[in-house]
Amino acid sequence: MQYGLCYLSVVALRSEASDTSELISQVLYGDYFKVLEHRKSWSRIRLGFDKYEGWIDNKQFLFIDELEYKNLHKSDPLMSTDLVDFITNQKQQLHPVLLGSTLNGLSYLKHTFEGEKSIGTKEKSKLIDTAVLYLNTPYLWGGKTPFGIDCSGLVQMVYKLNGFKVLRDASQQATQGDALSFIEESEPGDLAFFDNNEGDIIHVGIIMEDHHIIHAHGKVRIDLLDQSGIYNVDTKTHSHKLRVIKKIIS
Repeated sequence: MQYGLCYLSVVALRSEASDTSELISQVLYGDYFKVLEHRKSWSRIRLGFDKYEGWIDNKQFLFIDELEYKNLHKSDPLMSTDLVDFITNQKQQLHPVLLGSTLNGLSYLKHTFEGEKSIGTKEKSKLIDTAVLYLNTPYLWGGKTPFGIDCSGLVQMVYKLNGFKVLRDASQQATQGDALSFIEESEPGDLAFFDNNEGDIIHVGIIMEDHHIIHAHGKVRIDLLDQSGIYNVDTKTHSHKLRVIKKIIS
């Protein structure tokens, strides 16, 4: 088994070994992973944080040994908390790092970082404060950054920045936590999931106070939530059909 570490700010994780294939997620600075298959130009990887799999360009990561992978995997993530910051490499060149990037590999990469950072779990009430940092971020299928994010990427990054682990896709996240019967039972930070006509989970958002929800739909936005689903405050129509509310953390 081979192992890798991302040393760039944000790298595409694709469905196939091609620059033109679907963007299914992104690998941020400091993300570490197992290399499941290594080809001339591309590698299929499994991320250490959430076990998500996809293809990454070989020019955009470094191989690390098994001991370093295990050290990174057992450490609580130390994360950057500004929308954009910088690390400095050995040549005194600056590399951008984005909100939620993992800094545990700094010493291995021989990089330095002097920006704001965070480690450990926070109070559940902090989830909304973090979510609002992404407000007005453009929607991007597969995105995980303040410059483009999808609905489940928003949820995953908000929870990650507060010290909690949720899976990558909305359908996967819906398997976690405990279901609630009514919106009135929910608290800010709980998750609402929405399905299509076939019953597949296709959307997720973070519940706020007073029947509001923050979610990524066109952009990260705040709308109203009722028993039917999401009521878009701009179009005055329901945009998503509510399936279930889950409490991931108490």
